[in-house]
Amino acid sequence: MSQPARFAAIDLGAESGRVILGSVSSEKLELTELHRFSNGPVRTIDELHWDTLKLWSEMKQGVAQAAQQAGQLTGIGIDTWGVDFGLLGRGDTLLGNPFHYRDPRTNGIFEKAFNIVPREEIFDRTGIQFMQFNTIFQLLAMRLQGSSLLDQAETLLMMPDLFNFWFTGRKCNEFTEATTSQMYDPRAGRWATELMDKLNLPSKILGEIVEPGTVIGTLRKDIQEELNVGDVKLIAPATHDTGSAVAAIPATGDKPWAFLSSGTWSLMGTEVRSPIINEKSTRYNFTNEGGVYDTFRFLKNIMGLWLVQECRRAWQREGKDYSYAELTDMARAAQPFVAMVNPDDEMFIPHGDMPGRIVEYCKKTGQTPPRTPGETVRVCLESLAMTYRQTLRRIEECTGQKIEVIHAVGGGIQNRHLCQWAANATRCTVVAGPIEATAAGNVAIQAVASGILPDIKTARHIIRRSFDVTVYEPTDCDQWDEPYQKFEQLRS
Repeated sequence: MSQPARFAAIDLGAESGRVILGSVSSEKLELTELHRFSNGPVRTIDELHWDTLKLWSEMKQGVAQAAQQAGQLTGIGIDTWGVDFGLLGRGDTLLGNPFHYRDPRTNGIFEKAFNIVPREEIFDRTGIQFMQFNTIFQLLAMRLQGSSLLDQAETLLMMPDLFNFWFTGRKCNEFTEATTSQMYDPRAGRWATELMDKLNLPSKILGEIVEPGTVIGTLRKDIQEELNVGDVKLIAPATHDTGSAVAAIPATGDKPWAFLSSGTWSLMGTEVRSPIINEKSTRYNFTNEGGVYDTFRFLKNIMGLWLVQECRRAWQREGKDYSYAELTDMARAAQPFVAMVNPDDEMFIPHGDMPGRIVEYCKKTGQTPPRTPGETVRVCLESLAMTYRQTLRRIEECTGQKIEVIHAVGGGIQNRHLCQWAANATRCTVVAGPIEATAAGNVAIQAVASGILPDIKTARHIIRRSFDVTVYEPTDCDQWDEPYQKFEQLRS
């Protein structure tokens, strides 16, 4: 390969978005961030939405910069968070701003849903972890609240599918993102239309499902002219950001491994060839999300660094503007195992006074609450490490495989203490890196789809050579055992 191929990776997360230029050769994958912009919820009187048009404008600005720097782009790929969607009506008009998954309209939705279709039947049909903001429950909330938008809708597009449509004019649903909806039947390989019918939800709004690596189309002519770019292909990576991150896991395959995508959310699991849908995975509330190249991601969604992020925002409102580095240093110096929380407790889902909620949780569960920001952050991080331990043991139980290595990727691996405590708590080697796994996976899948790289195995090998990783070996493991027994009682 004489000249590296260049791809634009658009990566939208729950707090920020980036447009990254990826250069790929047979020896190396390089990433250059060109455009970063904020993302987050916009509150109206009593609703929480995404600022979709702002995101669209920022994405176009980033693509224009990527094209200018690259000279000629080989492809563009978009990945976002899961579950959220836009509805299109007559003339493909967007019907309102897409809701943010933390909007309260789905509060209490499980009881209503399970009165219509039993929990076990929903999981058996979809294999997806129950979270109140999954697409199916957002739609059910709309139906039960009498939303007129659902009756007007002709097409449902998940967030990356919506932007793909605006860029190319083609409407389709990418596989990895579609599975997060809890409306996909992994055994049948199609939408779970029978389940939709039972819930009185319109399956007619669901469209063609395409695999990662599909060329969605070329940029519309008006977009080419507006951005001064050429006849560029838009290629679907794993459009669910975790799918792209896992595609970039630099595993060698010599030892059984699990992945940990660490950020606002922690997603911990392993790659499997077939979904695991049985009594144990139902009881443990695991999920089978679509992966790349005939795989599924058997995983658990964990609240992640959201707790620390919300604590920091609360302290900022009080005039205490701690950096994440300062908070981590204070946590390291704080007394260990003061208290523990269940990061996935429903009380921690909304925005708001997270330090106050942690104190409330500790009092409710008979624990001494943390008294300082350092203690509070340490409680959050140790509780996450304990959650990783429990999740890993359940993965082993469901797969029958003993995990020896955890590959941790994403922005959360910059917290070295969390990485070390994860190794200590799980008694596993933690291999941390790359930080920019989502963008690397996005670019890698585009490169495979374009014939630049032969397969995902080669791509992972190149990623391993291209980015630094840090290895954390477990130490002082015994001191985690007694607190873990108490932690298990909190989550029982």
